[in-house]
Amino acid sequence: MTHIHRRSFLKSSGVTLALPTLESLCGAKYKLSKPLKRMVFICTKLGLYPPSLFPQQPGPLAKFPSQYLSILREHHPHLTLFSGLSHSNQAGRLSHSSEMTWLTAAQDPGLDGFKNTISIDQLAANKLGYTTRYPSIVLSTNGQASQSYTENGVMIPAESSPSQLFSKLFLRGRPEQIAKQRQQLRFNKSILDGLVAQTKSLLKNATPIDRQRLEAYLESIRRTERNFVKQGEWLDKPRPNVNAKRPKDIRQKADIIGRITLMMNMIPLILQTDTTRVINLGIQIDHGTPNIPGINQEHHALSHHGKDPQKIKQLKIVESSILNCFAGLLTDLKQHDIDQSTLLDNTALLFGSNLGNANNHDYRNLPIILAGGSFKHGNYIAYSQSRNKPLCNLFLAMLRHMKIPANSFAQSTSTLTWT
Repeated sequence: MTHIHRRSFLKSSGVTLALPTLESLCGAKYKLSKPLKRMVFICTKLGLYPPSLFPQQPGPLAKFPSQYLSILREHHPHLTLFSGLSHSNQAGRLSHSSEMTWLTAAQDPGLDGFKNTISIDQLAANKLGYTTRYPSIVLSTNGQASQSYTENGVMIPAESSPSQLFSKLFLRGRPEQIAKQRQQLRFNKSILDGLVAQTKSLLKNATPIDRQRLEAYLESIRRTERNFVKQGEWLDKPRPNVNAKRPKDIRQKADIIGRITLMMNMIPLILQTDTTRVINLGIQIDHGTPNIPGINQEHHALSHHGKDPQKIKQLKIVESSILNCFAGLLTDLKQHDIDQSTLLDNTALLFGSNLGNANNHDYRNLPIILAGGSFKHGNYIAYSQSRNKPLCNLFLAMLRHMKIPANSFAQSTSTLTWT
């Protein structure tokens, strides 16, 4: 096997860049002529208890409300509930492997030879580009893990601190700070140019597996380089003024409802100021025992209820609290008027999960709620429980809402339509 010396680096102008782990190493708001279109994805990764979410039969939400739909009663005219949607072949290396493919639909997640593909939010972000300060914003209730992936299957780290997010998006720097940042962007670009130029011989001496890893790694560098250049164009543009106080982070992981609320409070601000038009928020599974009255077990353990009535009772309390947060977000989006319409009117918001039944990690029959956007709403649409339609068909419908041309995405067969 060809080896690369363990002391090898990419070097340029006195700067060194470490290599990834290789087997070869042996060891602001603008006035527009028409309303802007936006998309938001929110995934609660431990699913939603199906009997409490889905009505007994399809039809108008107001006519056949379930326990969970009652929480969203005032928003029924602005949302659609789907069942019978999924991605195929999602049984991966780990029981929760389908987390990483909820927005990509790549098959066999985590198994030998698996390589993730671009997520639908990043496809949209790439098409839109830097028409906004940030092509997309990726958020998490805890940690950096996300469901957003580049075209090379590289995960985009999430921001989990509302305070840092607020500072990054809305707080202004002094002129000398902006000048220093611009200089740093140019400096970093020149470093990356030099580093990338030296990769040919490195790739030549690498094994086939390492070449694949290096190419993905270097693609991330190229992506960073492009971002340096594009971000520089926004340095002279003032950050948007927002009538809001900087939020304080919640350190306690168990206060999952507080964390969700803080992040969801940021979404209308981000969209209203046109800071980005694509947002992805992940509600993580590792928050322990939720700090909610009546709950004495970890959320993850409750999701594996084994049909125990006491566990199901607590699970429904947790999930109802999460849905109340979602209802609050919908209310906020409806209160922001833009160009004689609301943010919700112009935002396609998908709320759901990568698990249809978390009790046994079933990735079929996913709970999917689509709110807002240019869609006909107010109904429960039930597709076949045994022969699911591709969730990617709904993704295509969301791209159409964004005015982004696309004839296919991942496992799609057509653009989903419903009446």
